[in-house]
Amino acid sequence: MKLQRKNRLRALSLGALAVSGALALTACGSDDTSGSGDGGKETTANANIKCDDAKGQLAASGSSAQKNAIDAWRKVYTTNCKDVQLNYNPTGSGAGITAFLQGQTAFAGSDSALKPEEIEKSKKVCSNSQAIGLPMVGGPIAVGYNVPGVDELTLDAKTLADIFNDKIKTWDDKAIAKLNPDAKLPKTKIQAFHRSDESGTTDNFTKYLKGAAPAAWPYEPGKSWEPKGGQSANGSAGVASQVKQTAGAISYFELSYAGEGIKTVDLKTQAKEPVKATVDNASKAIAEAKVVGKGKDLSLELNYKPTAEGAYPITLVTYEIVCEKGNKAETLPATKSFLTYIASEDGQNVLKENDYAPIPAEIISKVRSTVAGLS
Repeated sequence: MKLQRKNRLRALSLGALAVSGALALTACGSDDTSGSGDGGKETTANANIKCDDAKGQLAASGSSAQKNAIDAWRKVYTTNCKDVQLNYNPTGSGAGITAFLQGQTAFAGSDSALKPEEIEKSKKVCSNSQAIGLPMVGGPIAVGYNVPGVDELTLDAKTLADIFNDKIKTWDDKAIAKLNPDAKLPKTKIQAFHRSDESGTTDNFTKYLKGAAPAAWPYEPGKSWEPKGGQSANGSAGVASQVKQTAGAISYFELSYAGEGIKTVDLKTQAKEPVKATVDNASKAIAEAKVVGKGKDLSLELNYKPTAEGAYPITLVTYEIVCEKGNKAETLPATKSFLTYIASEDGQNVLKENDYAPIPAEIISKVRSTVAGLS
């Protein structure tokens, strides 16, 4: 089992996951990147899944943010639908969309809504149709840190922006000390890690910095990291691993990757108390999202300055990208069957058990209707 865990971390850092390895690891449990601690707490029996005519290989790729959710879902789904082999490769949102637009996968996972140019390109792979985004997974983007001797840390948007823009260089900086008067901050050099791959997590993290501290963050939000300086690693598992093993490190990744002793930053917002990165606090922020997609596209506009008390503002929503019409005939039954399950009440209940936030009821009901109409 230790060898499998080691191999899994190595595979994730390379952005690749073979079907056999993924299924074996899912059966054995979680690894160092999983916040659930047991590879998913969901029940595989009585999962009310309709397999219909689903069978064969179902290939998908993209967002590493939802990788742990996919693992938990796959464990349930493939137990019930034994004729389907699901291979999800957590290559990052950008690579996932590219693969889908090239016709290589049945669906993609993306932590950002499709851009107009991507929708236009999708018309070549979606017969007489176009790609749409279905919000399926929500959750907080945690800011993890490794500062020996500091068990609690509060930062605000401006300070985070200055850290990741290489303006604040040591942990005893006066800006950090002001926010943490009781902490014994060392002179340790800050090692800020960002994603090396195109990432919807990066997109949402930089949207927060731009929205909450525009004067301190002069860059436009995007999937690619723009500032100079800092260090990089591939995928959410990659940056989380660097934080865990590097003294002075700080990075951003989904809460489900903050297991095995990685401490997370509390955010100072307009609320009375600093806000912790929790599923419930993220849900308070996601509840303020608005559907801005056109037609069957259910892309959301997130509010990075939520008004609710306790709302955690660094959140993301992962979309499953499919064709509204014109999905591949050989994989359509499995695609619809799997997406129907993960959008169901049972599927969404799995999320909270694995450090993700379910999609709000009024939005997920629209997702279910859209999945039912895929052709």
